[in-house]
Amino acid sequence: MQPKRFYILFLGLISLLSFATIQANKAPIDIKLLTTQTEYEAGSTILLRFSSSENVIPKLYCSGSYGSTIVTSTNEDTTLTYSIPKNISNKTGQVQWKLLRDDKTTLSGQFEIIPMQEVVSIESYIGPPSIEAGGTDYTMLVVIPTDSLDNALPDNTTVDAKYQFLSNETPNGITTKNSIAYKNIYSEEKSGRMLVSSESKNTNSKEFTITVFPAIPTNFNISALRPHNYADGNQITTFETSVIKDKHNNVVSDGTYVSFYITNKKNNSLQTSGTTIKGVATAMMIHPDYETQWSIKAYVDGMAESNLITLDYKQVIEDFEVSFSKTNRNIKVGPLQSFMKQMIPDGLPVNLLVYKNDELLESIHKTSIDGFVNFNLSPNNFKNDTYKVIITTAGLEKSFNLLQLW
Repeated sequence: MQPKRFYILFLGLISLLSFATIQANKAPIDIKLLTTQTEYEAGSTILLRFSSSENVIPKLYCSGSYGSTIVTSTNEDTTLTYSIPKNISNKTGQVQWKLLRDDKTTLSGQFEIIPMQEVVSIESYIGPPSIEAGGTDYTMLVVIPTDSLDNALPDNTTVDAKYQFLSNETPNGITTKNSIAYKNIYSEEKSGRMLVSSESKNTNSKEFTITVFPAIPTNFNISALRPHNYADGNQITTFETSVIKDKHNNVVSDGTYVSFYITNKKNNSLQTSGTTIKGVATAMMIHPDYETQWSIKAYVDGMAESNLITLDYKQVIEDFEVSFSKTNRNIKVGPLQSFMKQMIPDGLPVNLLVYKNDELLESIHKTSIDGFVNFNLSPNNFKNDTYKVIITTAGLEKSFNLLQLW
């Protein structure tokens, strides 16, 4: 049994020696980072140098804000040099690196890329493009100064915001935070146009225009202009507002819509409208064709209203004549004379109503021409019989009972 035990011990000793040799061959490589710089300006050449005790060239894995890449080295004796590619060195942010051998990390670290200390362009935005006067509404200016490689500059970079309104020019210094600088620009009490721009490190942005509109209108007055006060159904009454302003005394914007509501004695409603020019709105309405009174009030819907005015319209025709043909089928109304005995202007409505046993058979509507209106009751519509006929015009009415048609 002794030779067998000796043989087993001998084989075990050989195995241990072989394992120790393998472990020695896989001992870590002695690599040290020689580069001490940890901060670089964007666009500069970045070289990472390492010392190596063995002739082994690991790959360098780099990961930045805009992606990752593998870099191979150039070596001189025991020094390994890795050149960081431009797609990483041109962009600001933190870059992580790792030395890889057999897909395992042997050494790792990081460095920072900062923006160039110059402004080449300024990205600027503003909105909304229109605000309300009064000092409570505002627009926001947002500025992003960038270097020649389109990197945003570091925090606390100074930006001079400038705005001009009427005769006032106002500078205002702001600083960047998280790559941007912003400023709320409030309106003033007056309306008008505001010009806004910005500057950083002697580089200027484009110019923006902000429109400061008047605030909501306040109550106003209205008046009426008419050639006469007769209800001739022909002339025009013109309604006009006072200059409509907001609470800060700004004239409202051109095109502000004003509605005029008219109520007559019969509680019937009429409506006309107009839009403002230099704060004044005008609207027109044809005269009524019968005696009445109008009550007029105007509104800027949901915002402002006017005073109430009343207009009286006199009866323009005191009486009118009606003549019949021998068969009573042709009916002539007129002459229709106005307030100075002149013929009423063309277009006065005249209505003829035909009844039989208190039942309305037909209503015929015509308008005057040269002061007269003619009606013809055709035998096709009205057989020979007795009818009641009523004629109305200009608020007047004439009735003819037991009118025999032949």
